[in-house]
Amino acid sequence: MSLFIKHYLPITFFLAIPLYSILSHAASFNIRNNCPYTVWAAAVPGGGRQLNRGQTWTLNVKPGTKMARIWARTNCAFDNSGRGRCQTGDCGGFLQCQAYGSPPNTLAEYALNQFGNKDFFDISLVDGFNVPMEFSPTSNGCTRGIKCAQDIKTQCPNELKAPGGCHNPCTVYKTDKYCCNSGRCGSTNLSKFFKDRCRDAYSYPKDDLTSTFTCPGGTNYKVVFCP
Repeated sequence: MSLFIKHYLPITFFLAIPLYSILSHAASFNIRNNCPYTVWAAAVPGGGRQLNRGQTWTLNVKPGTKMARIWARTNCAFDNSGRGRCQTGDCGGFLQCQAYGSPPNTLAEYALNQFGNKDFFDISLVDGFNVPMEFSPTSNGCTRGIKCAQDIKTQCPNELKAPGGCHNPCTVYKTDKYCCNSGRCGSTNLSKFFKDRCRDAYSYPKDDLTSTFTCPGGTNYKVVFCP
């Protein structure tokens, strides 16, 4: 488990919350690539799949799943055994991800059937940005989705630029100011760069009040790359 995942995944807040009324059926996640280029979708749990433009991938995820995420990998090459490398979001060189991806990568994060039998979900830029994303509910009367549609990598500050994406300042500087190592930190000029462009997404690790959303347990969702 990397330093970034251990300390900076916003949904870790919900690990300490007991599960209530876990539903017996899985949640469905429809993952679609609307980008004008191929992406290699990744999910933990779930694995990975190449998605050409317009292609979709449906995941069924067990109720009660926590610490889960979906993301896009870019500029990948894999051999027939599913081994290779991606420029962004690489998960240890495997097509079928068993571990989280390497920054920079835009993240859809979720925890199912948590306190009060609610799902908690967010888009996080705490690991940086590589592909625009939408993460929205599609059932259960839940209508409030999240979108980070700007192509942040073309506007990325020089000190955060990375091949194929834009780093979060925590990835670059690794200091308490940007990473909340002590558990206490606030927004900065660099985190505001992300927040100004994607108001509903996590811009730094403690950005909870404006960036965590809920739906009733049992809701289905869609994740769209390049909405």
